[in-house]
Amino acid sequence: MAFDFKKEYKEFYMPKNKPQIVDVPKANYIAVRGTGDPNEEGGAYQQAISVLYAVAYTLKMSYKTDYRIEGFFEYVVPPLEGFWWQDGIDGVDYTDKSTFNWISVIRLPDFVSENDFKWAVETATKKKKLDCSLAEFLTIDEGLCVQIMHIGPFDNEPETVDIMDGFLEENGYVNDFSKSRLHHEIYLSDARKVDPEKWKTVIRHPIRKV
Repeated sequence: MAFDFKKEYKEFYMPKNKPQIVDVPKANYIAVRGTGDPNEEGGAYQQAISVLYAVAYTLKMSYKTDYRIEGFFEYVVPPLEGFWWQDGIDGVDYTDKSTFNWISVIRLPDFVSENDFKWAVETATKKKKLDCSLAEFLTIDEGLCVQIMHIGPFDNEPETVDIMDGFLEENGYVNDFSKSRLHHEIYLSDARKVDPEKWKTVIRHPIRKV
């Protein structure tokens, strides 16, 4: 059976709908950076998602090509994730999506090297006739974080974030946002097929002890 990150690392992908503290290990990702409203039809964000999945599935299906990745085993492509920030704001202001900066990512299995990644970018660009040159191999070390499962539309996330902030205050922690430590979301629902009221999104914030 194919390796599934969500099932093997439940503590990072399937939290309960109440805050919990986690120490997130370093991992490698396919990443595309951009700015602007993610809901813009045909905009930079939607183009970035196309690039991410093109590269991710090229790597996943590499075993059916002549290219060999050392240590490869079959796996389920991990869920889409996003790091979000706005200049001059801690956290996220959901009322002004046009000012978003984002890094959209999909996790890579540990056996994928930077050379394997470069092969996938070149192969996806040729086979899918899609410019994947904006994709980068990015290592992220999140460290100590608080996370929770948010159920419902993205615009309702502030209510869930308030619960997280209250939990931190009660337990002697504070948010620790910086240029390298950002508001993080993991998308577990297909927004095209699931009613917004049932969307499942992991919200994760960097924290430190007071």
